Amino acid sequence: MSKRDMESEFSNAFPESCAMKGGEGPHSYAQNSTFQRSAIEAAKKLLQSAVTDHFDLKTTCGSPENQIRIADFGCSTGPNTFIAAQNIIEAVQLKYQSQSQNQSTPEFLVFFNDQASNDFNTLFQKLPPNRNYFAAGVPGSFYGRLFPSQSLHLVHSSSSLSWLSKMPKELTDRNCGAWNKGRIFYTNAPKEVEDAYKGQFKMDLATFLQARAQELVGNGIMILLIPAAHDVIDFSVDLYGGKDYEVLGSCLMDMAKLGLISEEKVDTFNVPTYFPRLKDLKKMLESNEDLSVEKMDLLDGNNLIIEPNLGRHVSQCRAAFEVLIEKHFGDGIVDELFDRFAQKLMKSPQLMMYPQKLKLVMLFVVLKRKV
Repeated sequence: MSKRDMESEFSNAFPESCAMKGGEGPHSYAQNSTFQRSAIEAAKKLLQSAVTDHFDLKTTCGSPENQIRIADFGCSTGPNTFIAAQNIIEAVQLKYQSQSQNQSTPEFLVFFNDQASNDFNTLFQKLPPNRNYFAAGVPGSFYGRLFPSQSLHLVHSSSSLSWLSKMPKELTDRNCGAWNKGRIFYTNAPKEVEDAYKGQFKMDLATFLQARAQELVGNGIMILLIPAAHDVIDFSVDLYGGKDYEVLGSCLMDMAKLGLISEEKVDTFNVPTYFPRLKDLKKMLESNEDLSVEKMDLLDGNNLIIEPNLGRHVSQCRAAFEVLIEKHFGDGIVDELFDRFAQKLMKSPQLMMYPQKLKLVMLFVVLKRKV
């Protein structure tokens, strides 16, 4: 690879994005990620089956280093990533012990990846003291290469790929049909707005898969948990998070009318998450030429934990978006914004997400790197 090619390859490794709220305070991601944890726990049996059926021990057995390298993309600050890592290692150990009894047990190296702005200090302070693996942090956007070619045996990511690398420019173009004035999401928006979100998601997912395909060893596997919407959902009516974003957007507009922030700032702010329809997501995953889809399964959204407590609900939203909001609007508005958000939800509790309203599924996917 020439120096120019190498510079080009790494130039797109850090697009626009934000990490979750760090630390261990009441509004931190570490304290407000029970929904994400419930998805990892609900997928444990599927993960064990995936390793049993699809992880190829020949990729490590007999190798000089005798080690298995695992990467979790979008790890945030824990503790969910540690649960996922341990589930993976236990599954590999069980398969190794049942099929390679004459071989010494390999060593495990787990790479924890997230944005460079992620609170890695909190993450590594909370590493399980009795863990059975070596740990390393890898900062940078996963929408680009982060590891050498054919260096990973197993890749994992849960609840992270719904975050876009950046927002489509047409959402803030006054002359474009996708201009999302007065809204911060694609629910209750013109079709052009959703199309812009969908287009960005499709490009991002293709970039992610292509990067991981290069980093995986031959026959290495990737296990993904991706939030998706039911095929028949009407985005203009309801969607996981959609009502929250609408209420949050209305709070921002209220603050703009009071002169606390500029309306132009609100018009140029959009939440960078997208939940594709299930049929679209499956097509996107099947389109990569270097990866074969070995398994697809569903975790029903009704089995995922949504806490109906108002205070917890507000904290969960704040954990996800506080850093993003401060980056766009500057310091000093977050407390008032989420106070207003809580007050509106208190007056209209039907707007809060409840399990029976959760029109969302988690797609469990196993992909294998073609030799």
